[in-house]
Amino acid sequence: MSIRELVVLGTASQVPTRHRNHNGYLLRWDDQGLLFDPGEGTQRQLLLAGVSAGTVTRLCLTHFHGDHCLGVPGVLQRMSLDGAQHAVHAHYPASGQEFFARLRHVSIFHDTTDVREHPVNTDGPVAAGTFGVLEARRLDHSVDSIGYRLVEPDGRRMLPELLGRFGITGAAIGQLQRAGTVRVNGRLVQLAEVSEPRRGQRFAFVMDTRLCDSVYALADGADMLVIEATFLAEDAELARSYGHLTAGQAARVAAECKVRRLVLTHFSQRYPDTSRYRDEAAAVFDGDLVIAEDLTRIPVPKRGS
Repeated sequence: MSIRELVVLGTASQVPTRHRNHNGYLLRWDDQGLLFDPGEGTQRQLLLAGVSAGTVTRLCLTHFHGDHCLGVPGVLQRMSLDGAQHAVHAHYPASGQEFFARLRHVSIFHDTTDVREHPVNTDGPVAAGTFGVLEARRLDHSVDSIGYRLVEPDGRRMLPELLGRFGITGAAIGQLQRAGTVRVNGRLVQLAEVSEPRRGQRFAFVMDTRLCDSVYALADGADMLVIEATFLAEDAELARSYGHLTAGQAARVAAECKVRRLVLTHFSQRYPDTSRYRDEAAAVFDGDLVIAEDLTRIPVPKRGS
């Protein structure tokens, strides 16, 4: 059975607290494990979350501020120690290639993990496979920063009542899905006759940025949007100055982009009470709102009917 869920490893911004580790988000997407912005302490957070470092198949870094990347060495070294046999694809802003090289080889260890680097230079697709298409877009932060969007191809949903009407059962269903047609009782049945369009799922990840067109493009129609809400509205000028969003701004993006599940994270240490984030966001977004907490698991919403 496939699993699609977000494992939250940390929710702090620049400064961790007693209750919030630095950033870290593992998206489990069928057989893929996309690790977004692993900050300091991510290796241990994986342990506490009950998830093996070997689950990671892709590293997706938005930028090279420490709270978004200092966990890279520990995770990759742990994967070598554990003898991970699969390749790990690493995506990050191309301007930070030197920083990734430093993180990759920051200390002496027996390096056996097959890390394949994919520096991101332009907006658009950065990877594709059975999981769908992974896209990246440049954001507006104080340093080069990118956001990510994972899009599953659209498919079709089989309709049992129509399958039964045409007498299509067992192996014939699989043949119909693969070939688009199947002959039953002397009649050629088309896939469209017994199914309906099924929209592919969409996941978006937006970290440190001011509001810009790319934020909306990434969030558009997302089933789950994970987005920074570093500041509250009372400090909106600080947010703009440092290249961040407020909870209200993030919520407005979700509302305008028709996001199904909004996950707020990357909280400033100046606000110990996260209920204030919920109150500010809920005033704008009346959908499924989650205030992320360390070591929680958040399912990607099931496909709509």
